[in-house]
Amino acid sequence: MAKSAMIRARMEPALKDRAEATLEKLGLSATTAITLFYRQIVQRNGLPFDLRIPNAATQRAMHDARTGRGVVEADSMDDLFAKLDASTAKKRTRQTKRPRRKPR
Repeated sequence: MAKSAMIRARMEPALKDRAEATLEKLGLSATTAITLFYRQIVQRNGLPFDLRIPNAATQRAMHDARTGRGVVEADSMDDLFAKLDASTAKKRTRQTKRPRRKPR
């Protein structure tokens, strides 16, 4: 079948450049990648990936990550796990030190 249909889309130049650099590493042209994407849409009768609106907890986590809240920085995996373990232990200690309510 002759290829004569055209697709035109506007996007951020930086996104286009990064995507095309990745495609080049894969040995694909933008045209081939778009054709593959369209074939997957037809085959799956929808987008070839899940597209969802994040729930409230996920939205909070995404906001916290963007603003740096609760982000743990480490120089190595061992350092990261040590910091996360220490953080978890502190939370458990705080929870167990709370005074208990007297029954009525």
